[in-house]
Amino acid sequence: MSLTNKPRRQKKGPPAGETGQEALYLRYLSEKQVPVNVKLSGGESVAGWIEYFDDRMIRLTREGKPNLFIYKQQSRSFSEQSRRGDQAGRRPRKPGEDGTAPGAAQ
Repeated sequence: MSLTNKPRRQKKGPPAGETGQEALYLRYLSEKQVPVNVKLSGGESVAGWIEYFDDRMIRLTREGKPNLFIYKQQSRSFSEQSRRGDQAGRRPRKPGEDGTAPGAAQ
């Protein structure tokens, strides 16, 4: 008499909704003052840098414009702004910061 005990495989469920990576990424963007574009659910896009965030909202600081408080549920995506001739996430250097005199030939 042979018993065929096949091991039952459990079906895999969907991946966890929270991985904790969102908070780490937003903290990085905030600490480094990385310029970001925030695409809103209505299709509008706003630019600035993230000054503050919590589990429901972000505060987007903009130069020369009012700061915005944006609920995360109203945003589609966050993307780092790329700058010409500069690495994303780095502020441009002021003349003389790199040790050369302002206006010096390079």
